[in-house]
Amino acid sequence: MPRLACPEEAHATLHVVQRGRERRACFYCAGDSAAYLEALRECAARAECAVHAYALMGNHVHLLFTAARTAGPARLMPAIAACYARHLATAYDHEDSVWEEAYDASPVQARRHLLACMRYIEENPVRAGLAAHPGRYPWSSYRANALGEDGALLTPHPHYYSLGRSPDERRAAYAALFARAGEVITPVSRRRSGSLSPRARSRS
Repeated sequence: MPRLACPEEAHATLHVVQRGRERRACFYCAGDSAAYLEALRECAARAECAVHAYALMGNHVHLLFTAARTAGPARLMPAIAACYARHLATAYDHEDSVWEEAYDASPVQARRHLLACMRYIEENPVRAGLAAHPGRYPWSSYRANALGEDGALLTPHPHYYSLGRSPDERRAAYAALFARAGEVITPVSRRRSGSLSPRARSRS
């Protein structure tokens, strides 16, 4: 996969979007989504990337993570793709590449931008009509960040910790971000890691 167009310094927090080739489905059943999350957990640990938020969609994924070393994303994204490809090969005899070669990435620094990015990621299933509320979608980080469910995959970002002194306070404050009426969340600006067709650039 091409290197990112944005900086890959150590300790940089990035919002990464990886899309399926030609908008094709990447996940066919709950077992596939679970396999991807397991691949993410294993590969993030090896690449020294702390995952803060994620959402698995039908034909793409959103990840928010901080890399402890330079070029962390360049290590993480191909590793996940290779690990998930092994699952597909075993489960379906699938040999073709699932993901587009390039992936979107953008740095997220300020506190309000990071929290807005987390909300944007976890509201993606709602905007796509996959769930009525983020808490009803099982393949995102919302239930861990807002409800305290199993979050073994996640490492809270310091800005998330700033929401409260206790885990309960932080979860309540985070959940309240999703309850604010009339507030529109838009994605942070993206830079693309390579050239894609105009049609691919138009995807959201």
